[in-house]
Amino acid sequence: MVKETLYLDTSIPSAYYDERTKERMENTRKFWEDVLPTYAVYISEITVKELENTKNERLKNKFRTLVANIKVLRTNKTIEDLATAYIEQNIFPEKYIDDARHVATASYYGITFVVSWNFVHLVKVKTRKLVNSVNILNGFKEIQIVSPLEL
Repeated sequence: MVKETLYLDTSIPSAYYDERTKERMENTRKFWEDVLPTYAVYISEITVKELENTKNERLKNKFRTLVANIKVLRTNKTIEDLATAYIEQNIFPEKYIDDARHVATASYYGITFVVSWNFVHLVKVKTRKLVNSVNILNGFKEIQIVSPLEL
């Protein structure tokens, strides 16, 4: 049986070690241990870049180890164009282009779920509806944007 696919935005590996929000950290670790093994899991070059921007070297090394076995999806012009379409349709503010890129990457590769703790720009009914309308108009499948608690 083929596993469904998950795309993790940067908020997921970041929350794994974020002690500022204990409950979210615990939920992320439980998700990582119990849920991730049942899916084919992906991140992107954007996720890697954002994790690499971490100033704390010890934490950066923890992130590298945490995501070491997750397949990294490459970006391309089609992904950039789709992210731009999301911006043009006011789904994401232009200053949050990387949020648009996360969704565009997952959409391009046909991922089933984008998983995020970002309730401001990603995990919202309105965002899902608008993203999916742009995806359909551009020849991509609908995608689900969810929090770890939904899986």
